[in-house]
Amino acid sequence: DFSLGGTQAVGRMKTLPALLRPGSSPEGSARSGSRPPASLYTTRRGVSCPRINPSPAAAPLPPPPSSPPPLPRDLGSQATMYRAAGSHLRSLKNHGASRFASTSVVKQSSGGLFSWLLGGGSSQLPPLDVPLPGITIPPPLPDFVEQSKTKITTLPNGIKIASETSPGAAASVGLYIDCGSIYETPASSGASHLLERMAFRSTANRSHLRLVREVEAIGGNVSASASREQMSYTYDALKSYAPEMVEVLVDSVRNPAFLEWEVKEQLQKIKSEISEVSSNPQGLLLEALHSAGYSGALAKPLMATESAIRRLDISTLEEFIHENYTAPRMVLAASGLEHDELVLIAEPLLSDLPGVKRHEEPKSVYVGGDYRCQADSPNTHIALAFEVPGGWRQEKTAMIVTVLQMLMGGGGSFSVGGPGKGMHSRLYLRVLNKYDQIESFSAFNSIYNDSGLFGIHAATSPDFASTAVDLAAGELLEVATPGKVTQEQLDRAKEATKAAVLMNLESRIVASEDIGRQVLTYGQRKPVEYFVRAVEATTLNDISTVAQKIISSPLTLASWGDGMFDTTVQVNGRRGALGAALTNLNVLVAVIHVPSYESVSRKFLSK
Repeated sequence: DFSLGGTQAVGRMKTLPALLRPGSSPEGSARSGSRPPASLYTTRRGVSCPRINPSPAAAPLPPPPSSPPPLPRDLGSQATMYRAAGSHLRSLKNHGASRFASTSVVKQSSGGLFSWLLGGGSSQLPPLDVPLPGITIPPPLPDFVEQSKTKITTLPNGIKIASETSPGAAASVGLYIDCGSIYETPASSGASHLLERMAFRSTANRSHLRLVREVEAIGGNVSASASREQMSYTYDALKSYAPEMVEVLVDSVRNPAFLEWEVKEQLQKIKSEISEVSSNPQGLLLEALHSAGYSGALAKPLMATESAIRRLDISTLEEFIHENYTAPRMVLAASGLEHDELVLIAEPLLSDLPGVKRHEEPKSVYVGGDYRCQADSPNTHIALAFEVPGGWRQEKTAMIVTVLQMLMGGGGSFSVGGPGKGMHSRLYLRVLNKYDQIESFSAFNSIYNDSGLFGIHAATSPDFASTAVDLAAGELLEVATPGKVTQEQLDRAKEATKAAVLMNLESRIVASEDIGRQVLTYGQRKPVEYFVRAVEATTLNDISTVAQKIISSPLTLASWGDGMFDTTVQVNGRRGALGAALTNLNVLVAVIHVPSYESVSRKFLSK
């Protein structure tokens, strides 16, 4: 119980009515003579509170009478406030008692309200190693938890449903389609790019607004992406909403409405995206490397061109989906859901997809070439690339190339300051640490089913561009020379590669994507241990042998910087019109400080 500790406690609280009633003052009232001060008495559980003195000069307090006199009218509200404050403090104290671990501790505690507020009785709580009564502690996790196996079910029409379970509360579901820009025709060029922008818009069953509200209602996240060989639509949310996730995902892919105003809106956004492509020189050069380096399917642009934007319409999108979104070319993949539950939900929604025999995958031929583009930039960007033969279908070579990229590493000149920034990679130690003129210098690869690109991208001041090309060529030749890479460098690259693979797969979205893309490429999902063993088995001889094979293919050189205007591109020594994603930009015969294609190519041919 809360009690006022005698006369001193009353004296400390004598200004409380003034605080609760702004503008009123007992002292002021006494001085004004409007009303003489009155005695104020309250009784709580047999304890009588003496009146509050209006000033320090007041006479000593008389003993309280046996029964309090009636309250004056102007002080009735003050008494009410006292009673309310006391009631509130009692409730706080009673609430504090419920915070103790056991009733025995409450009985032992006698510090009162202020002791509870200031932690005075904390020493009487049971120690942390004493179990709380009525609390069941779950068993500890085992030292080794076996990874969930990926299960695959193939429906009669050919569509595959693949999933793995996970202990978390959320799940990621994705619909992956063996369809991308390599399947486009001259009439449907840019369709993949537009379909990516049209994902999760209005469907035959729900408006765009309703779809967005349904996703937000369960705290979900949807996304779509288009690549050269595959399309993906993903949905991430709590696994308890699995039926809603799968239904919205399938509805968005199977029943797009393609409303005219939505299509026009997205075409305008693509046009703006193209106009801003120069702000990403590295992405622009990667597109240029495909356009100049390949003949056939992989040379087709991933980004829609200006001419394609004028030509694309609703009928083009509907025809492209009808031809390519067929059951044998689809995989529904999930990370975090029980397989039987996923099949039970998805089969009624997907079993009526047409089981059309899939077309043969379009072919690509690597030829090498030269691309140069003028730009108003203080830096010159250069990329040297070669073919990775076999692509992902030659798994051993693909894994060695992945280790090789980690071995060479590199990055930007501001990538210092912590682990994982490439500080111990060859390009960082041998180039970025020594040449202040270089802004970035890094190895890259883009691997596809049957082919790929591997090379070095550099950004430097224009007058240092020629030296940067020589440095890039020298580094590629070094790793292809036996004895130039040490075992310590290789071991570090292998450990970094394994760490990158394993940490990426901790994301359920990445795990779902890995399931879907592997099933599309291999027809199954190979366990992560398979790729880890392939990384661990990589030797110094593997690195030099694969590097030699890579640089023996024709060179593809792309540069972006100051130069003379000429809308032409050189392909493997021959110059011709660039019919690719960047036709709206100015392609050049020469970027001023970049060496000629022939002179750079001779550096590799001579070795």
